[in-house]
Amino acid sequence: MQKGNIGVTTENIFPVIKKFLYSDHEIFLREMVSNAIDATQKLKTLHEKGDFKGELGDLTVRVALDKDKGTITISDRGIGMTEEEIDKYINQIAFSGVNDFLEKYKDNANNIIGHFGLGFYSSFMVSKKVEIVTRSYKEGATAVKWSCDGSPEFTIDAADRADRGSDIILYIDDDCKEYLDREKLQQLLDKYCKFLPVPVAFGKKQEWKDGKMQDTADDNIVNSVEPLWAKQPSTLKDDDYKQFYRTLYPMQDDPMFWIHLNVDYPFNLTGILYFPRIKSNLDLQRNKIQLYCNQVFVTDQVEGIVPEFLTLLHGVIDSPDIPLNVSRSYLQSDREVKKISSYITKKVADRLKAIFKEDRKQYEEKWDSLRLFIFYGILSETDFYDRAKEFALLKDVDGKFFTIDEYQQLIKAEQTDKDGNTIFLYATNVDEQYSYIEAAKKKGYSVLLMDGQLDVPVMQQLEQKLEKSRFTRVDSDVIDRLIVKGDDKHEALPQDEADKLSDVFRSSLPKIDKTELMVQVAALGEQEQPVVITQNEWMRRMHEMARLQPGMSFYGEMPMSMQLVLNSDHRLVKEILSELHTQLSAQLQPIEAELKGQEARLAAIRQQQEKKKADELTQEEKDERTNTEKAIDEQKQKRTDILAAFAAKQPVVSQLIDLALLQNGLLRGKSLDDFIRRSVDLIK
Repeated sequence: MQKGNIGVTTENIFPVIKKFLYSDHEIFLREMVSNAIDATQKLKTLHEKGDFKGELGDLTVRVALDKDKGTITISDRGIGMTEEEIDKYINQIAFSGVNDFLEKYKDNANNIIGHFGLGFYSSFMVSKKVEIVTRSYKEGATAVKWSCDGSPEFTIDAADRADRGSDIILYIDDDCKEYLDREKLQQLLDKYCKFLPVPVAFGKKQEWKDGKMQDTADDNIVNSVEPLWAKQPSTLKDDDYKQFYRTLYPMQDDPMFWIHLNVDYPFNLTGILYFPRIKSNLDLQRNKIQLYCNQVFVTDQVEGIVPEFLTLLHGVIDSPDIPLNVSRSYLQSDREVKKISSYITKKVADRLKAIFKEDRKQYEEKWDSLRLFIFYGILSETDFYDRAKEFALLKDVDGKFFTIDEYQQLIKAEQTDKDGNTIFLYATNVDEQYSYIEAAKKKGYSVLLMDGQLDVPVMQQLEQKLEKSRFTRVDSDVIDRLIVKGDDKHEALPQDEADKLSDVFRSSLPKIDKTELMVQVAALGEQEQPVVITQNEWMRRMHEMARLQPGMSFYGEMPMSMQLVLNSDHRLVKEILSELHTQLSAQLQPIEAELKGQEARLAAIRQQQEKKKADELTQEEKDERTNTEKAIDEQKQKRTDILAAFAAKQPVVSQLIDLALLQNGLLRGKSLDDFIRRSVDLIK
C-alpha cells in the first residue's frame, strides 16, 4: 500500500475547486465520460498501429448509478493506467499557489479546469470521495486502486480487476444528491454525450411492467445518433440533413437550407449551420448553435466563435482547436478563434451567393426569412456588406426583387433629383400608405417595401455606402416635393390668403397624443387630394430607431412631427376660401388694415431702436415697442377668433381634416365618432 500527498503547493485545493467551480458543477459528468472516451480511443489507435495486439471486444463506456451506496461509476475498457501512470497523471498537479490562482480566476470558473488540466478533479465538485480502480492494457500489468477523500492525501492499493480499463467511482456528497436521480443523469448525458464516437450506456432500457418501470436486458445507449457533421457532404442527401435537424430541434419546422462546414487547414473545423424558417420576429432565438470539441458538447453560448449575426442560425460546430472549457475573454482574444469566425462568415456568404445564382427564384421565395440574417450581418460585420451586396435583395411593393445594383439602375433615370441624388422611395405598409404609393406610381416612380425589423438602420447604412443616395418614405412629403427636379410650376397662393386658410384649418385640428400637426398650404394640382398629411422623414426614423436602440429612447419621447398640407388648387379648398371672402371680408378688412398699420409702426420702431444699446433706451421707448407688439397680438387674436368661428360652421373643414387623419390611422375615440356622425349628416 502506498500513501502520499497530491503534488500541489497548497493544502486547500479541493475547497477551492468546489467553491469556484460550483456554478458549473454539472460538467463533472462530461469530464469523466470524456476521459473514458479518450482512454478508449487511444486503445483503438494503438490497435490500428499494431502496438496493441489483443482483442478490442466491447468498448462501450458504462455509467452506473447506485442510489443505495450513493455512487456514480464511469467504466471503460480503454488503455487503463499503471501505478506509475497514476502517480504521473493523477497525483501531480501543476499548481502555482492558491493566492495567484484565486486572484486570476475568481471571476471565471470555467477556465480553472481548462488552464490547469484539472478535468479529473472536477469530480470533487460533487464527491466526498473518489476511487479509481484501473488496470493497464500493457502485458503483465496488475490492477490498482487509487482513493482520495477530498484532501490532498491519497492511497494506492492492489485491486482485483480481471480486464483492462478503469472504473471511476464517485461517492456523491450530501449537498449534491440531485445527481443520484436517474432522470437528472439521463438529462446530462443527453446534453453532453449525445454524439460521442464510442457507445455510452447508462444502465438498462426500461419498460412499464407490473405497474412500474423495470429494467430490460438491453443497454440504454445515450449516444445512438451518429454526428452528421463528421461525414463527407458528398455522401449525404437532403433528407439526411433534415432528419438530423429534427433530432436537434424536434419542435421546429424544417430549415430553409444549410451549410456544411468541413476544413482541416489552417485549423480543424466541422459542423452544419441551418437557416431556420422565421414566421415573425418573435421566432428569433439565439443560442441554438451547439459547440462541440471532438463530439463532446461544450456550450451553446457561441458568441465570439460565430459572428454575432449568425448566432440567429441553428446547428452544430465542432473543433478540437477550441478547448473544452472556454471563457468569454479567451474567445475574444484567441487568434485561432478569430480565424474560425472569419472562415464561417466567408463560408456562409459563399453559400448564399451560390444559392442565389443557382436558383434565384427559390432564393427570392425565401427572402423574407433570409432578410433578417443578411441585414443583421450588414449592420454588425464591417466586411460583410461587400460580400452581401451581390445577394442582398430589395423588394418593391409589387413583390418584385432586385439586387442593390439592379435597383439603382432601374430608378436612376426617373428618381434622380435636381442635385443629382438618387431617391429610393419606400413604404412600410402597403395598405396604410396605399394612396401615397399610388401617387408615386402615377409619377412613374418605383416604391420599395421596407417593412422589416432592421430595415430602418439598413437604409441608413446604405445611404452611407451608396454615393449620392437617399431613402425617403412615400408619405414624408407631397408627391411633387418627394423628388424635386426643378422649380415649382404651380402658382402659389398669396401669403395673406394662405395664412387665413391655415388659421381656418388649424382651429379645427383635434389634439392627438404625442403628435404635433403643423398646417401648410401648397399648390399641388387640381387632381391631387385636397388635404394630405406628411411625416418628417428624419423625426420618424429617430422614433423607429428609438425602439431598436435603448440609448436613443429620448427621441421616442419626442412628439411626432406631421404636416397637414392644404392643396390650394383643389376645388373644395378653393370653395372654402371663396366662402371665407364672402362672409368675412367686411369683418376682417378693418382688422387687417389696423394690423398692417401696427406692423409697419413696429418695423419703424425696431429700425430706430436697433441703433441704440438696450441700456440707452428710455422707458417711453420701451413702452412704445411693448404696446405696439401687444396691439398686433390683439388684432391677430381677433382675426383668429373670427376665422375659428367661421371654421366651426363649415363641416367640410372638419371633414377634410378627419379624412386625412383617417387615411393615416390617426382618427380615434371621440374624433372618430364625430366624423361618422358628421358624414351621415352630410349625406343627408
